Amino acid sequence: MENQIKEKAKQHILIAAHRGTAGGNLPCNTLAAYEAALRQGADIVELDVSKSADGELFVFHPGMEPYHLRSPRYIKDMTAAEVEQLHFVNQDGVETTHKISRLNDALEFLKGRCVVNIDKFWTCMPEITQAVRQHGMQDQVIVKTAAEEKWFDMVEQIAPDFPYMPIVSESDRCCEMLLKRPIRYIGAEVLFSSPESPTAQPEYREQMHRNGLVLWGNAIVYYYKAILSAGHSDDESLYGDPNKGWGWLADSGFDIIQTDWVLAMRQYLECTKRYYR
Repeated sequence: MENQIKEKAKQHILIAAHRGTAGGNLPCNTLAAYEAALRQGADIVELDVSKSADGELFVFHPGMEPYHLRSPRYIKDMTAAEVEQLHFVNQDGVETTHKISRLNDALEFLKGRCVVNIDKFWTCMPEITQAVRQHGMQDQVIVKTAAEEKWFDMVEQIAPDFPYMPIVSESDRCCEMLLKRPIRYIGAEVLFSSPESPTAQPEYREQMHRNGLVLWGNAIVYYYKAILSAGHSDDESLYGDPNKGWGWLADSGFDIIQTDWVLAMRQYLECTKRYYR
């Protein structure tokens, strides 16, 4: 899958669906949201993992229980049996029929259909690694951690054969080191709050590409004060100037762009002849 990701990125920009495609009565991080994302043209589905009090893995963003479930309790404090009784709520806070999926069920659902980006990999790395191996999907995932040596050591020890990206913020101090490690280092998720940030510079992106690495950029906005790509965002694209949002990310050479609006971004990239390379 590592080579497949790189080869596909040479052909067209890869669209990553942030927690699937959600909205209306369709909650994020559900099998239905992943299905919708794939139907809209996503190449990658991003999902989050939480662990119950008795050690079972579920697809859910840790800490979002009050908002997505209207629950005063957190998955980490519940048994798996209790988690399986919960229902997601829709965008109006009304209960839906959608329940929280086990990670095993989500992996089986997505097996052979797309690349799966498992976020929060560092939170329960051994357990996630075991689940991915059980499904024979180690070539179908992208795993990420913060760009810290302690996580590099863990990846090298536990999952050295998984396609791996560090999350690099503002400046990249780990590329040269990771190229020398026995890790399946395929590129980096790049965060930059300002156009002046080192990771926002063309020279950085060109160097990464010369090293045969792919670059993951973010158009998503999950909090307006947490600027991920210097304002080149879904928000700018949807109700501002899309050439300064999705267009800028595409023109700047990002190989993967994560969005909450898969269909709109795919249509924009195709209409402006930016999708194919």
